[in-house]
Amino acid sequence: MTQGLPASLTTLETAVATLLHEREAVAPRELPLAEALGCVAAEMPALPFVPAHDRAAADGWAVNANDVVGASSYSPLALAKPPAWVDAGDVMPQHCDCVLDAGAVVTSGPLVEVIVEGAPGQGVRRAGSDVVGGDQPIAPGHLIRPRDLLTARIAGLKTLNVRRPRLRIVNLPGGTATARLIADHARANGASVTEIEATARDAASIADVLDPDGLDLLIAVGGSGVGRFDATVTALARRGEVLAHGVALQPGRTAAIGRVGTVPVLVMPGAPDHALAAWFALALPVLERLSGRQSRPSRRLPLSRKIASSVGLAEIALLEERDAAWLPLATGDLPLHIMARADAWLLIPGSSEGFAAGAPVDAYLWRE
Repeated sequence: MTQGLPASLTTLETAVATLLHEREAVAPRELPLAEALGCVAAEMPALPFVPAHDRAAADGWAVNANDVVGASSYSPLALAKPPAWVDAGDVMPQHCDCVLDAGAVVTSGPLVEVIVEGAPGQGVRRAGSDVVGGDQPIAPGHLIRPRDLLTARIAGLKTLNVRRPRLRIVNLPGGTATARLIADHARANGASVTEIEATARDAASIADVLDPDGLDLLIAVGGSGVGRFDATVTALARRGEVLAHGVALQPGRTAAIGRVGTVPVLVMPGAPDHALAAWFALALPVLERLSGRQSRPSRRLPLSRKIASSVGLAEIALLEERDAAWLPLATGDLPLHIMARADAWLLIPGSSEGFAAGAPVDAYLWRE
């Protein structure tokens, strides 16, 4: 795999701005709950209160706490008739605000006595205690998690509104592992992903599969360099337009950006660490714009040791959380065994010389 570089490098900020130009969030679509996991939530109708009424949270006797004040085994409180018995999940009887255990009421012939006090809310699931009426099931712009689906199911929803950009990964022969890495990341960030492999590594074969139809973003993995067997950028020029080849990003300097029709195209290097850097620094901002995602999970911790960086190149650093600090594992070159250990990643701007030991940094969580 060639390490050759284009003649000049476009700054990362310019490359990202070019990819984002005229990009807007895609239209919401309605998906069944089983398909919505991992997608980005769009605006949704308000939820009802769940439960809609106060319900018993345990089996027992439904009473009004004020009616049994002072009751104890030493001072039983006589009742004219037994209180209502409720099973867990039953709607609470009118004027009852707590549930006493089965042994709290003693019956001897016609005599009914309460031997335990109750507190308001004891043994009761209040109306709206699970789902507050008027709220949205998931805040717009956030990834839908399994616990969000639990809320939706309890509220009786069958579908959710999501923004799910359509993304295609074009893979070159021999580069399946890296392409799958990018596809897995794209799916985990809410994209609908299709994968296709070019029949050969020549420009004509690659151009044939750079089809933008029905897509919001097109990513080609591999062949981005300037070596004899690197033809993806040439294929992009044949099929559409190359806007920049070579980005001031380490790793990932041979990445290219362009478009086919109105669809933005990102050409990534084939090496896993170079492609991963291009994903973090170039593809993820575009996908977040398309999906309307509002936040990216991060954590602010001090660095346990300094990170040195070269001015003029944006760099990706991988970090491990250790003893309430970020331990830098690698910067620039990202071996696979380091990628396997990393908990977070940090983008060091091209204008920065790095960060001093002890400096607090906001790192993006890799293990969400």
